[in-house]
Amino acid sequence: MLTSPTITLKPSGAEMPQVGFGTWKHYGNKASEAVYTGLKVGYRLIDCACDYGNEKECGEGLRRAIEDGVVRREDVWVVSKLWNTFHRKAHVREAVMRSLSDWGVSYFDVYYVHFPISLAYVPPDTRYPPGWFFDGKSEVKHDPVPLRETWEALEEVVDEGYIRHLGVSNTCSALLMDLLKYARHRPSVLQIEIHPYNVQHRAVQYAQSQGVAVTAYSSFGPLGFRELNSPKSLRTQLLFTHPLVTSIALAHACTPAQVVLRWATQRGLAIIPKSDTEQQMRENLESTNIKLTEQEMSAITGLDVGLRFNDPADDFEGCHIFS
Repeated sequence: MLTSPTITLKPSGAEMPQVGFGTWKHYGNKASEAVYTGLKVGYRLIDCACDYGNEKECGEGLRRAIEDGVVRREDVWVVSKLWNTFHRKAHVREAVMRSLSDWGVSYFDVYYVHFPISLAYVPPDTRYPPGWFFDGKSEVKHDPVPLRETWEALEEVVDEGYIRHLGVSNTCSALLMDLLKYARHRPSVLQIEIHPYNVQHRAVQYAQSQGVAVTAYSSFGPLGFRELNSPKSLRTQLLFTHPLVTSIALAHACTPAQVVLRWATQRGLAIIPKSDTEQQMRENLESTNIKLTEQEMSAITGLDVGLRFNDPADDFEGCHIFS
């Protein structure tokens, strides 16, 4: 069985797997099978979210793995995220408990605020997951809830034992800086979009200087967004075919995907790549065995053009978190 290196989280000292398993865009039985297979291969962190609409299925994969003796619950980091429509204090605990129930677990190892965007509450009986649109069609309805209210409500859930580590996602350094001034339970992890086209050097540097670990999502850049017909992704060269990446892969007798992932982990980042096959799962875990040279690291970093593929302002009115 393969294993992942770990990153020490502060202030707990817990060791979080550096290479986790991403579940965005895994649906139905495919999600259950992917989680089960991933755990058999050796993954010990499963990254999920309310908004992915697959927490029940991912939980089923975990349940099967526990029943079959593949893992114990305490061996696996289960990760979820608070959706934008649950930011009011009155709804935070409700959202956490719903996700726990869907997963079939009694606590989350990491629980993120998915976006620093507060949208109007949509009752689960009306629609779950709620998505971006208040009416389920086109209306983006904002709700003026400060992040502090949301965070303090989450801290109460931590006190109850339902969350072990808090994190923030899609958050800029200025907002993280403010959060660190009042947080009773400090964020342990920052999860942001990082790939060679969007290096985010300053964001990583600031978070790590404050003892906040950084997890990179969408490590393969445009690839995952092409499924969504994202215009930016469709006009951007795939990293897997970029001559620089392919030449480095050839030099190390590995895949382009492994080169891109190793570039991230050699920066001290955690990663959560999605895999569709067992071979991909193994290759992604094995990427940490590669050692890129300083020149190769610098060359890959040189591809940076500050290109975000996941920017809510592109699709949802008023969601200017990166502007």
